[in-house]
Amino acid sequence: MNTTITKSFHVENSIEDVWANLTNPEKVVVCVPGASLTEKVDDNNYKGGVELKFGPVKASYGGLITFTERDPVAHKMTLKGTGTDSKGKGSAEMVMTGNLTQKDNGTDVNVSMEVSIAGMLAQFGSRLINDVSNHVFDQFVSNFKAQLSGQEVDSSLSAGSMVGSVIKGIFGGKKS
Repeated sequence: MNTTITKSFHVENSIEDVWANLTNPEKVVVCVPGASLTEKVDDNNYKGGVELKFGPVKASYGGLITFTERDPVAHKMTLKGTGTDSKGKGSAEMVMTGNLTQKDNGTDVNVSMEVSIAGMLAQFGSRLINDVSNHVFDQFVSNFKAQLSGQEVDSSLSAGSMVGSVIKGIFGGKKS
C-alpha cells in the first residue's frame, strides 16, 4: 500500500531556529509520538523505533533513518526511513522532503511524505493510514511548537483521539 501525505504549518520562530531543531534527530524525535532513537550510526544515519497503538492494532517498527539531503542555504532536507515490524509481519518505508520558508515574522514548514507499507497494517488501507498519519502529524506539530517555545513536550500518543481516527478510517468510507 502506497500513499502520499503533504502537510504545511507555520511557527513563530526564525528559520534558523526551526532548521536547527528540524534537522537534529535528538531534538525532533521527542516531538514524534511513539518514536525513539536507539543509536547514532553517523551524522546522517540513525537507528530507532516507532510504536503506535490504535484501536485493536499495535504496530512496532525498528529501523533506520537516513538524511539524504540537508541544504542549510535552501533550507531543504530529504530523509529516508525504512523499518520492519518487530513481529516480522510487515515493513514500512518513507521518503520525506521538507522545505522551510521565512514568512510573516516566522517560518512556514512544508513537508511531503511518500509512504509504503506492507504486511498487517497495509490491509487497513490508505484511508486509515492517512487518518492515523494526520493525527500523529498534528501531535508532532503541537510538540514541535512547544519545544521551540521552551515548553515541555509530551511524546506519548494521544490514544483517545486516535480511536476516533481508527473508527473514522474503518467506517468513514462505507455507506449504510
